Amino acid sequence: MKAYERFLKYISFDTQSDELSETCPSTKVQLVLGYYLADELKSLGAINVEQDENGYIYGTIPASKGAEDRPVLALVAHMDTAMDMSGKDIKPQIIRNYDGSDIVLNKELNIVTTVEQFPELKEHISEDIIVTDGTTLLGADDKAGISEIMTLCEYLLNNDDVKHPELRIVFTPDEEIGRGVEKINMDKVNATYGYTVDGENLKELCYENFNAASAFVKLHGNCVHTGSAFGIMVNASLLAMEFQSLLPVFDNPASTKDRMGFFHLNNMEGHVEEAKLVYIVRDHDASKLELKKELLKKAAAYMNFKYGEGCCELSIEDSYRNMYEKLMPDHEALIINAREAMKELGYVAIEDPIRGGTDGATLSFMGLPCPNLGTGGCGCHGAHEFISIQSMDTVVEILKHLVVKFA
Repeated sequence: MKAYERFLKYISFDTQSDELSETCPSTKVQLVLGYYLADELKSLGAINVEQDENGYIYGTIPASKGAEDRPVLALVAHMDTAMDMSGKDIKPQIIRNYDGSDIVLNKELNIVTTVEQFPELKEHISEDIIVTDGTTLLGADDKAGISEIMTLCEYLLNNDDVKHPELRIVFTPDEEIGRGVEKINMDKVNATYGYTVDGENLKELCYENFNAASAFVKLHGNCVHTGSAFGIMVNASLLAMEFQSLLPVFDNPASTKDRMGFFHLNNMEGHVEEAKLVYIVRDHDASKLELKKELLKKAAAYMNFKYGEGCCELSIEDSYRNMYEKLMPDHEALIINAREAMKELGYVAIEDPIRGGTDGATLSFMGLPCPNLGTGGCGCHGAHEFISIQSMDTVVEILKHLVVKFA
């Protein structure tokens, strides 16, 4: 079966995660896709396949003859889709032999994917592109990764002459809400190294990501009637605005790129009595992230000095770290092998740092060195998400060339 045929099946499952849920997985619908994937792995001939109590899928592709003593390689992808847009009742369309023009997703609603907005479309002229109808996301992040890994499994299990080590297949829930490996069982993973297949461009090879933290700010005010507020009222919403003004104006996502970090005000709510700010804080340089955290602490201290102790409460939680410090130089072979696999197919790897994070970043700090590979998807998390059939086929070929290098 082709990767895109699997993909069209997988996106029929609604697997949106929910950051407000305290369960694992955060939504029961992810379990349904998990059941299906576990059954498919078993039907292909994978062994030791199971779905655990938290929804994680584990399976094994036995090593080829003569490679039984080689270290185990894990391939990881996630089952959930983002909360940014609905992933229910996806209605995919296939644009055959794409001609390079704008794509009308939904004529009735006047939803168009334009080349101006998505210039990467030009890279897929003459290919067959899968798009949405403009009312949902597509789910290439990361059901494309699952489809490509599963297609690789089928190929290896049907071709005994292909050299490869034992492969551990792992499909995780809740990656989109930052909990992808929160309850993973590393004893069941039991691999020496691995790759997540969760990027976009098929040439993507990522081994550097943000160091990340979240900051939670609570401002306390004093609410009285506006008619008698003079000298008494303290408006917490205004305090929140003042707190934000203490941070560097241009250190935000819209004004930064490449390895530049930022403070991102992700959520705010407030009234006179109380206001809350939620930030995500990012930097590729761990020392610079620490400086950003110190600046937040200084801003909170200033607010408490100016308006009285207890006016401002600040808590900071670390989220994930830059995988680079775990991959380089001790596991540089993972990078070299992926780079060479792409080169053998005529591609030059795109090795830009991720302005975000992956399950692989956390796994790398859990003892599983794990860079990230692309899936071929573009415009993820929204109505204009698309992926070409040929890109998916190419990713499968990259994976075929990659696994033999570990045999």
